[in-house]
Amino acid sequence: MPERLAQLTYASLAPEVRPLADDILKVSSAALGGPYNALLRSPEMARRCFDFLDYLRFRTSVNKRLNEFAILIQARISNAQYEWWAHEIIARKAGLSDAVMDDLRACRRPTSMQADEALVYDYCVQLSLNHRVPDALWQKAVDAMGEQAVVDLTVLSGTYVMVSMLLNATQVGIPNGGALPLEVLHPIDIRERLLQ
Repeated sequence: MPERLAQLTYASLAPEVRPLADDILKVSSAALGGPYNALLRSPEMARRCFDFLDYLRFRTSVNKRLNEFAILIQARISNAQYEWWAHEIIARKAGLSDAVMDDLRACRRPTSMQADEALVYDYCVQLSLNHRVPDALWQKAVDAMGEQAVVDLTVLSGTYVMVSMLLNATQVGIPNGGALPLEVLHPIDIRERLLQ
């Protein structure tokens, strides 16, 4: 599928938008690509999203490995190819195992998760697919992670639903025509597989 938005260049940005682009370029492995290509078309929103994402990615109270796992869960649920492609590398560097990522990529509940990963998986899958978290799971998450981390994890999950939607709506592809990392599955199939 062709991308729906032409790639913006730094030179094409209005002078007042370039400081935001400078901030993006300091942290983005995709330069001004990925979600930023779309977000920069609405500069004020892009600034607010960037600041929000900066907290959720780099300043959150959630462990980096678990944070990246939660992002990959959202990518899998949404068939968000670019999101998976971009975050798989980061998740691996943060210590998430290939076995866990391979199972999730195949839309299976990973069998070799550590206890904290299983908790994040259950929490994010329940929240995303049922839009609720059972009382016992909520309490287990708060007991294990603390209230701030559970709130941060919840907001991260919701935010990456938004990022997935933006990437999918604008049909952001894998750079240099790379292979798609995820099999595109129907939402009902994803739901049935991940909730098992």
